[in-house]
Amino acid sequence: MTVLEAAEKWLPAGHVLASALRAEDDMSRARLMAMVAFAIRILSAAIAFVSQIVLARLMGEFEYGIFVFVWVLVVLAGNFSCLGFPTALIRFLPQYDLDKAEAEIRGLTVTARVFAMLSASAFVAIGLLGLQLFGDRVESYYLVPLFLALFALPMIALGDVLDGTARANRWAVVAMSPTYLIRPTLILAFMLAAIGFGAPATATTAMQAALGATYVTTLGQFFTIDRRLVRRYEKGERKLDFLAWIKVAFPIFLIEGFGFLLTNSDVIVVGLYLPPDQVAVYFAAAKTMALVQFVFFAVKAGATPRFSALMAADDREGLAGFAGTAARWTFWPSLAVGALVLLMGEFLLGMFGPAFTAGYSLMAILFLGNIAKALVGPAEMLLTMAGRQKLCVVVYFLAFASNIGLNVTLIPHLGLTGAATATATAMALEALLLHFAVRRALGVVVFAFADPLALMRRMEAKTV
Repeated sequence: MTVLEAAEKWLPAGHVLASALRAEDDMSRARLMAMVAFAIRILSAAIAFVSQIVLARLMGEFEYGIFVFVWVLVVLAGNFSCLGFPTALIRFLPQYDLDKAEAEIRGLTVTARVFAMLSASAFVAIGLLGLQLFGDRVESYYLVPLFLALFALPMIALGDVLDGTARANRWAVVAMSPTYLIRPTLILAFMLAAIGFGAPATATTAMQAALGATYVTTLGQFFTIDRRLVRRYEKGERKLDFLAWIKVAFPIFLIEGFGFLLTNSDVIVVGLYLPPDQVAVYFAAAKTMALVQFVFFAVKAGATPRFSALMAADDREGLAGFAGTAARWTFWPSLAVGALVLLMGEFLLGMFGPAFTAGYSLMAILFLGNIAKALVGPAEMLLTMAGRQKLCVVVYFLAFASNIGLNVTLIPHLGLTGAATATATAMALEALLLHFAVRRALGVVVFAFADPLALMRRMEAKTV
């Protein structure tokens, strides 16, 4: 008797688990990928949380605030430098695989890697020039960490492209474990080793550890994925259709760019207005409550290839039904996780240090924003996979503009409370705009408490 057969026989819901693990159809494969992504995010959340606590304890609020501010900037820049190619890979590769277009697969995977590396290198050159010309306008304690961070950009960009390649092939573990498990573990390990050898516990040392961890992680992921691709597809010609790819990738870049900024702009604006110790308190509160977001990430990882396949098959009812399922997969776990995190909030923040408990009220505000966003699930990916990238760009631009405007307005008057209020409000606005955008563009209702199939049929009946 196999493990799966035993599960079917003895577990109360064993047949469901066994079906998911076998991944016999597209729905099961989407569910399996979401389950794997969810498990990785749980483990990664634990690793990231522990590592951030240790780093905060080692460095203190001021140095820790410098490090997290610079690290957020470099991760954002690395993601931007891909210009949307990671998600374009997810958009095109399943279709190419369905069409047995191996020449296009080889051409796209190589082009995405080369483009990301060249683009990131251009960002490095611009950043170095900027530090040379305007370094006197930057606080001195930021200069060396920023200089070191620039050299991580090419590897962060390449890692994002490799992540997209692996997700498109449904290699969930290979896609997510390097960035979310291996890299944070190595950052902490390298930092502890450096201090053990006598290095000071400063933001500069932490950035050196992050730089080394990024190179080790990305190069390891590169060789792993490259070996898998070689085994899966025979060597042959590469067909390039760069214009078609960039037409899809660039709007995705705008979507993801506004999305990343929407998620992280609060930390950046806090860093521009307030000293590093305040950045540290806000970052600890925001990232502790961001444990809720790994649910969203997990569902997004499993749902995106399924959205792409349903669009390719022109299955409107299947798309509407799965969109509602994805919203429910997102909302209920997010509510449960968020409530648990909020219940333990003061204890969790206290682990960073006594000064960090001042951020508990910020967590309560950010919880409301996360729950509002969870109501519509991965709606932006549904728009993207349906080719409505421009509409998604408009939604994210409006949400981002409101976030920046509210942050700039509220932080000078309310401090960190203003930053949390601005971010939560922008999250709620983003969810509302995505709901209306999907309904108007696709005739699909994305809402955790709605029956999308019934609503779609009523909408179609009205148009007849």
